[in-house]
Amino acid sequence: MTNTDSDNSREWAAQAYALLKKRQEEKKQELQKEEEKKQELQKEEEEKKQSLIPIANKEIIPEPFKTIADPELGEFDDNFTWSAMVLASQGKKINQISIDEIDWLTKLRRGLEETRKGIVTELLEKLGDDPLTPESLDDLETLLIRADVGIDSTDKIISSLRKKLNEEVVGGEAGIKFLKNELKSIIDKPIKNSGTDLLVPQKGKLNVWLLVGVNGVGKTTTLGKLAYLSSRSNYKTLIAAADTFRAAAVEQLKIWGERSSVDVISNQSKNADPAAVVFDAINSAKKRDVDLLLVDTAGRLQTKNNLMDELAKIKKIIDKKVPDAIIESLLVLDASQGQNGLKQAKSFAKSANLSGAIITKLDGTSRGGVSLAVSEEVNLPIRFIGAGEGIKDLRPFNSYEFVEALLADK
Repeated sequence: MTNTDSDNSREWAAQAYALLKKRQEEKKQELQKEEEKKQELQKEEEEKKQSLIPIANKEIIPEPFKTIADPELGEFDDNFTWSAMVLASQGKKINQISIDEIDWLTKLRRGLEETRKGIVTELLEKLGDDPLTPESLDDLETLLIRADVGIDSTDKIISSLRKKLNEEVVGGEAGIKFLKNELKSIIDKPIKNSGTDLLVPQKGKLNVWLLVGVNGVGKTTTLGKLAYLSSRSNYKTLIAAADTFRAAAVEQLKIWGERSSVDVISNQSKNADPAAVVFDAINSAKKRDVDLLLVDTAGRLQTKNNLMDELAKIKKIIDKKVPDAIIESLLVLDASQGQNGLKQAKSFAKSANLSGAIITKLDGTSRGGVSLAVSEEVNLPIRFIGAGEGIKDLRPFNSYEFVEALLADK
């Protein structure tokens, strides 16, 4: 990026920041007025009570629904500028940018910082302003493998770069741009092959999303965040607590259900049958015209035949009860597990008929490159990613934003 481009980008971002700042102040003033009005009404009620004046005909003002607090607009810094430009490059106008989007992209960029340091920072420090050489490609190959991008993905990237080097001189900046295109191509391939760019519930039918994965990857937490995202997007949502093997799973889900205003169908009996829970949840979903039924399943490995059989039993119940339901089996993977997570993906892909992956715990790990390995070596489309512990810190996967965050330079 030239100095002129950089100056223009910062000026554009500054205009977006000023507009968001104005909107935030206006919203604060509006909320303050509502609070003052509420306090006045409460004061009137107290005065009438004390004077024993009947208040039966008084209009009752209901308590406002407690929503999750919106993120605050942070400082106008490099993170804001970068986030704004990522949105702008996808066609967003200044007046279309939201604080919510800026907040997410900032978290994504920060979350991938450790992975980025291992690839971009080291590569740029070694290259300086010099063009790419066969030796620098060897260095890049080492960096990519260290970031758990995977052998197959790394070979594909390096082979493409070597071919380009044979045709022309490639500078450091052009090399990063070429690398971005290669990474995006790898991630996009299974998504395009699936025929669904963005996974959302289809209206008019019951959508059942089964969340599978080993214990400890954040499966139940991820389901809670999905429930919030779904209900916030105006889909009628229901949760089935079918992980009856882990004592705390049901209680944990109920907490998430309360936070996202989504009901949870469960069975408090010890060692309850997971398939029976799903059976009840489907009946409830049909009565309520639910769009999306999220099913939490027990943590399992492919070697645990009884648990894999249990998953097959759940699917059989769904097929029998709602043969026209749209079923998605989503594997939850912990990015910090790197190659171990890749092994899990390969194992589940053989036995669980997966339709997508959800990558969690991207924040703070140096192994964010495993997302590339999952796409290339398992041919599994990434559907959602998590980069934080908050209820809003899970979003639909966007390959462009992910790669930009992964390879954002200084």
